[in-house]
Amino acid sequence: MFKGNSLTNIRILHGLSRKQLADRIGVTEQAIWQYENGYVSPKLEVVNRLKVIFNVKSSYFYHDDILSSYNKDNILIENIAYRSSTINSLQKTQSESMHIRFIDSFLKKVETRISYPMNILLELRNYTINYLKQNPDMNKDSLIKHVADYSRKKIGMDSNSNNNFLFLLERAGAFVFEKEIGDSIDAYSLWSEDNRAYIVLGTVKKSAVRRNFDLAHELGHLLLHYKVEFSIQDKKDYRALEDEANQFASEFLLPEYQFSLDCENIGKKSNPDAYIELKEKWLVSLQAMAARAFKLGIIDYQQYRYFYMLVNKKGYKQVEPLDNRIPIERPSKVKSILQLLFDKEFYTVTEIMDELRINQGFLTILTGLEEEFFTKNRQREDNSSTVNELIFKTN
Repeated sequence: MFKGNSLTNIRILHGLSRKQLADRIGVTEQAIWQYENGYVSPKLEVVNRLKVIFNVKSSYFYHDDILSSYNKDNILIENIAYRSSTINSLQKTQSESMHIRFIDSFLKKVETRISYPMNILLELRNYTINYLKQNPDMNKDSLIKHVADYSRKKIGMDSNSNNNFLFLLERAGAFVFEKEIGDSIDAYSLWSEDNRAYIVLGTVKKSAVRRNFDLAHELGHLLLHYKVEFSIQDKKDYRALEDEANQFASEFLLPEYQFSLDCENIGKKSNPDAYIELKEKWLVSLQAMAARAFKLGIIDYQQYRYFYMLVNKKGYKQVEPLDNRIPIERPSKVKSILQLLFDKEFYTVTEIMDELRINQGFLTILTGLEEEFFTKNRQREDNSSTVNELIFKTN
């Protein structure tokens, strides 16, 4: 029997309305509604079109999908820290939350043989909640500075650099993914109901330093804004939450004491080029460093204005010096988990595809990993099968 719910979920996952899907496969919007609600089963030629669009096998639509096996309420759409333009798009928020639901269910399926180290981010979140409760009269700037400084130490960041930030964040408990999420979104984050921290980074080409700021910004949301319902915030309250996350990112990536010492060695502090050496050290953009210097009183308002005048004059607004030289880190945690499972032969790529009734392209979209990763491991499966067959025949 055709499973309408499987079609609904995968349609939403791909960000398609019923009308958009209907136009792509040559049926009416009403027909899609009928398929999804169990009133009509699509013809075979329609199913064949659906499987091509969604990178799945035909049998996918005749079985319950992976979401049915796990807690559907583990991901709450209202708690996802989206950017404002995304919050106002119901179709986009539904699609992104569905993606996290699929990722969450996928991980729960494959990680049964995996034991994770202590969830440091969960400890940090609980510490932050308690610290805010215990210091209700402390001003917000001081609270954010304390949480940022404490988080750097707890995560294991070097006191004088931001090297390996993404790796340390993943090791501390975050599950970080890359995904095409459009030009209007840099990243988003959330806690699942079973206390797993997710961060999704956009794949729009950005510099390493801007990605670092995105990561620190989302870490700020995860620690400072637990259980905040982003989807119902008005513009003013939402802007305040964004400002807090930006302040956290600035405090976290450019610790006051060390950064202030570094700035003492800068000659003309209003010249963007004077910060290039510090950019290489801290892996933070020139513009973010100037904003931090202004916040700390290292430069005054006139110097700050002159700095930005030179940024525009030199064409640094879009591309800064070193942007093309500093390598961009990519998430590695989920890739390492899957590689371990494949190496230990707990799973093969083919087994995952067969059990989920999906094609390799679906795995690539879901995990954000390059297709070559799965292709290479499938080739290893083929080589292993050939060897095993030869051994069997000679015994």
